[in-house]
Amino acid sequence: MAMTLAQAILSRKSDKAPEEGTLCRVRVDLAFANDITGPPAIRSFKEMGAEKVFDPARCALLPDHFTPNKDIAAAEQAKEARDFALEQGMLYWEQGRVGIEHAFLPEQGHILPGEIILGADSHTCTGGALGAFATGVGSTDLAALWALGETWLRVPSTIKVRFEGEKPENIGGKDLILALLSLIGVQGARYKALEFSGEVVERLPMDDRFTIANMAVETGAKAGLFTPDKTALDWVTPRAARSFEPAFPERGAPYEKEIVVEVSEMTPLVALPHSPANVRPALEVGPMPVDQVFIGSCTNGRLTDLEQAARVLRGREVHPSVRCVVIPASREIFADALRLGFIDTFIQAGAVVCTPTCGPCIGGHMGILAKGERCVSTSNRNFVGRMGDAGSEVVLSGPLVAAASAVAGRVADPSEVLAND
Repeated sequence: MAMTLAQAILSRKSDKAPEEGTLCRVRVDLAFANDITGPPAIRSFKEMGAEKVFDPARCALLPDHFTPNKDIAAAEQAKEARDFALEQGMLYWEQGRVGIEHAFLPEQGHILPGEIILGADSHTCTGGALGAFATGVGSTDLAALWALGETWLRVPSTIKVRFEGEKPENIGGKDLILALLSLIGVQGARYKALEFSGEVVERLPMDDRFTIANMAVETGAKAGLFTPDKTALDWVTPRAARSFEPAFPERGAPYEKEIVVEVSEMTPLVALPHSPANVRPALEVGPMPVDQVFIGSCTNGRLTDLEQAARVLRGREVHPSVRCVVIPASREIFADALRLGFIDTFIQAGAVVCTPTCGPCIGGHMGILAKGERCVSTSNRNFVGRMGDAGSEVVLSGPLVAAASAVAGRVADPSEVLAND
């Protein structure tokens, strides 16, 4: 039987043939948590009587959500995670040397093609950009993973998504995944794998692929997968922390259906409150004032994202009624952005630049919204109260729209700001 990419990966790690809909026991290549999901997993690990993680080199804890510690409770969470990680000898990086887990782990070569990656965070699916079967689990499941190194998964059916056409200059990964969400909604791929392909994907840089894979879960998908082509392998091979063997989909594989997204005439998109599927072209939103712009997160905090934002903000100023928060997704990205002058551009424009953290994306810190405030955010979710008060609003966008909105003081298409460049 020909296999989809998801089936091809699961077949290597499973105790049985990975037929669609069946339950199979799989061996896991990396199991990780953060400072929020880690402590409950640690307690469950101890309650079940476990003493040692199955392989310290394949278990990780990353302090990235409420860090730098925003209050005493956050400090206690971070300490509990740190103490356990050091006691077990597992992978751990302290603040100042870490980054947002879904950007940092691929950079450090701990998420690799052909692997099964499970993390106690729903956006673990970001790893699918490298051709890994990466998905989120609960903290209790993660505790068992740390103890056993294996778990069960139901083999998902796969939807093939083809992005076709000639991609316009101002269209990025965020626009592509929002376009898909506009077609299938937030449950259109529930417990299915999305397999991304097409002529647009073949020319797409890794940062855009990470963005698309990151938001696969917003469609309800179990995983969002890219075939590990030359672009991916050239990116990951020099970073790899261990040997790996890519997996590939097979000709004639049984896809549930195929969706074609035509991009040639696409303009930058936004998702209006309160759903990632409430998608409109930025040019058609109308006069919608904003109080805050957030550029960062595991979705759009990478170097290309910062480069695009800097292109819009260079020589311009953030609107007087807007606060603009920029957070690079990792130490490496921050250092590169500093070296390339992007950080200076942000500061000169009147933005605030913060150390790598999830921060405002989850309504944690460094950018909380008050009642009645609206934020244009490059993050992944705009549910009610996601970034603060339940009476606030979040508009999702890519970095170009976000930066243009920071300058205009309202939701804006980048062409409105860059017209005279």
